[in-house]
Amino acid sequence: MALYENVFIARQDMSPAQVEALADDYVSVMESLGGKVEKREHWGLKTLAYRIKKNRKGHYVLFNFDASGDAIAELERRMRLSEDVLRYLTVRVEAVDERPSIMLQARPRDDRGRRDPRPRRDAGERKQEGAGEQAAAISGAAS
Repeated sequence: MALYENVFIARQDMSPAQVEALADDYVSVMESLGGKVEKREHWGLKTLAYRIKKNRKGHYVLFNFDASGDAIAELERRMRLSEDVLRYLTVRVEAVDERPSIMLQARPRDDRGRRDPRPRRDAGERKQEGAGEQAAAISGAAS
């Protein structure tokens, strides 16, 4: 058996309890076909990059399975037939990462409570750096 990672997006009008029930159904399908669920995460309701079947948001769920190819084919067949699943993607992976996925890890926040993806510099530092780079380019061109 091989290791697989599956992410599916459920409709936005489903409650989190309904999404968990749907995920439980998929887990029972995998276990009935001899597969084993290594990891399961519910990422919550996220905004989609574009509309899918008139939905702007969707519930994301991640699975890591240790299963055969036939079990994965059956799981994908059931997801394809379900009206509640907007999209799904299954990929084969070498190993299962036991840590929480990047979607569940908290990003640091700045002093105002905003998410701070990168350290910010004040405007004075940017102006000085820009002037220094221009001077270096001019002196390099004159040489």
